Amino acid sequence: MSATTASAGPTTTRPRPARWALGVLQILLAALYLFSAFGKISLDPMVVEGFAMMGIGPGLTVTIGVIELAAAIGLLIPRLSGLAATGCVVLMTGAVISTLATLGGAMVLVPAVVLVCVAIVAWVRRRETVALVRDPRAALTR
Repeated sequence: MSATTASAGPTTTRPRPARWALGVLQILLAALYLFSAFGKISLDPMVVEGFAMMGIGPGLTVTIGVIELAAAIGLLIPRLSGLAATGCVVLMTGAVISTLATLGGAMVLVPAVVLVCVAIVAWVRRRETVALVRDPRAALTR
């Protein structure tokens, strides 16, 4: 009999190396978002100056930092990681567009790479995200 069954859940149907790779990617993304959030929430002068160049004030800078902090936490909670990654796709799409519109060129590379990484997590975790959105109680009590 196979080790994976329909009741075992979607994460057990992935091969072990794929689960490990996904977990490592989520941890790295969480660390990146945590590091990034700290500079925004603490209003580091370099961060504030960079956001000012894009026309973003301190209030929105802190708001983005809080969203990134929530994303970092969400990426580390297995049942919330798909939803957090989906939110990060929206956040990073905005980052790519605003960076491209204001700073242009090579500066867009970092948010674009992060966007691709969170999109991979969101795609792989899409079934868990759909289940969570359809029935939050059932998904959270499993």
